[in-house]
Amino acid sequence: MGMRALYFNKFGSVDVLRYGELADPTITASDVLVQTTYIGLNYADIYRRRGTYHIESHDPYIDGYEGVGTVVAVGADVTHVGLGERVLFVDVPLANAELVRVSADHIIQVPDSLSDQDVASIGLQGLTADFLVHDLAQNVAGKRVLVHGISGGVGQLLAQILVAQGAEVTGIVSTPAKQRLAQSLGVQQVFLRNTDWSTACVATFDLVFDGAGVTLPTSLRVLKHRGRVIFYGMAGGNPPAIDPVALLAESKSILTGDLWDYLDSFAARQTRSQRLFQYVARQQIKLNPSTIMPLAAGKAAHQLLESGKSTGKILLQPESK
Repeated sequence: MGMRALYFNKFGSVDVLRYGELADPTITASDVLVQTTYIGLNYADIYRRRGTYHIESHDPYIDGYEGVGTVVAVGADVTHVGLGERVLFVDVPLANAELVRVSADHIIQVPDSLSDQDVASIGLQGLTADFLVHDLAQNVAGKRVLVHGISGGVGQLLAQILVAQGAEVTGIVSTPAKQRLAQSLGVQQVFLRNTDWSTACVATFDLVFDGAGVTLPTSLRVLKHRGRVIFYGMAGGNPPAIDPVALLAESKSILTGDLWDYLDSFAARQTRSQRLFQYVARQQIKLNPSTIMPLAAGKAAHQLLESGKSTGKILLQPESK
């Protein structure tokens, strides 16, 4: 009997998604096999399904890169991970399945104090937020900081880490409901995107976190002289061209980076994840309830994420064996 998975044979809308039985993955001596309990759904999965983002070659295609579960088989050369361990992975392809082959170096061990659901809800987005604060921004205590899309998955975690590190945080959101959500995170001020907030905030912030892309000119306008924009994504569209001479004149900087350049070893994954989990243990990060949907309902899950109406993490749950 094979495993059940969410898959597709061609790129397109949610209508290309299928759910059914496929062959179990085969592991090598340096891999482990993980039986998933929760699988994280991210916007990159939408792009992969559409064919506009890299996806692992496989027949049929299996989306997803993030999940949590239990190790059910261990390769002969693996010594640091054992059978029955609860583990997280955040950069492993073919994850929308009951069984996932994971390179042992990509395993993240998780503390007993956190449930599988908690770990899955904070995984990739939490490590992204941690990387943005500790690697790109650095030394945020006492800084005035603006976060675009602060009610999103990364934005909520980013806001709480910034507050924990002593920053004065302002956010931008799209609706009054998301405004209330951001305020509950300890954010000092939250503007609605469709208001003229930027006129009142010219040259206000030391740091701006911009994962929207298209908002980059606005981010630079509200930045103080010698301020920095942390540019980490293009969720709202590609940014227009930026004149570096104009940046030079006001001593403004744009910093960017790739999380995968930093998650480059088993040790790096452990160090960073344990720092992230400590924020939760100290209650400096409070996790919003996730929306849990069956893996078999993957089409509806993709539709919900694309609608922009979800505020917490969407997790896909495989059927129990």
